[in-house]
Amino acid sequence: MKVLKIYLKIFIALLILAVSINMFLGPHHIAAGGVSGLGIIAEYTLGWNKAYVIFGLNLIMLALAYCFLGKAVFSKMLFGSFVFPIAIAIVPEMMLTSDRLLSVLFGSGIFAIGISILYRNNASSGGTTIPPLILQKYFHLNPSIGLLLTDTIVVTISLFSFGIEAFLFAILSLIITSIVMNYIETGINRKKSIMIMSETALSEIQEAIYNKVSRGATLLDAKGGHTQSAKQVLLVVVSDQEFPIVKSIVQEIDQEAFVIVNQVAEVMGSGFSYHPIE
Repeated sequence: MKVLKIYLKIFIALLILAVSINMFLGPHHIAAGGVSGLGIIAEYTLGWNKAYVIFGLNLIMLALAYCFLGKAVFSKMLFGSFVFPIAIAIVPEMMLTSDRLLSVLFGSGIFAIGISILYRNNASSGGTTIPPLILQKYFHLNPSIGLLLTDTIVVTISLFSFGIEAFLFAILSLIITSIVMNYIETGINRKKSIMIMSETALSEIQEAIYNKVSRGATLLDAKGGHTQSAKQVLLVVVSDQEFPIVKSIVQEIDQEAFVIVNQVAEVMGSGFSYHPIE
């Protein structure tokens, strides 16, 4: 059952990628890297169905994976390599919006979501994710650099196929995809971590925070860098909505308090994690 759920997630991710390509990027000739980008180029310049192009390229890449990376990598790439062109074939190709910029923004964001789901399930859609692994194995090149090189080649081809405007939009698409993926990978449950140092009113601040925002806090032992005297630091994690309340509490009680605020990517545990009713 667990394996079935994983493959279902991978299939959904591949459908998401197909939606991004067929409904947003493809209709506007945005070839932002990968075999999907090559498929878009081949469909426009040669009249070939991009699903067949992607399937053919994935077969070539699978052969390279089997020869140079071994059976383990080959088997991991197999499902995505075969299902991705099927997803491209079954998702209808339509232009949801005639605004090219809007299509790039939404298409790239949707593409990033699909890729992130694949990464979280240790899967791939095949294609140009394979050459970077070969370069890493034989030339010790970082896979992210290898992927950048392959995407650069595809985007450069799009320059000669679609012109400078599509080329610039393809670069924008790569940037947006990278940003969204990074945001997803570092967590969407973002909170603020606050460290408070007060010489006279630390316990009062702690009690006020608990009473007004219902957040517990942790006292950390510290030592002054210059005086070497023992101190305590109050550490509390709050939501973005609760932060202004905590800030006003500190300012009202001790205007001389030293406060450090950090953005936290994700918080798990009591008071922050969602627990469904059982």
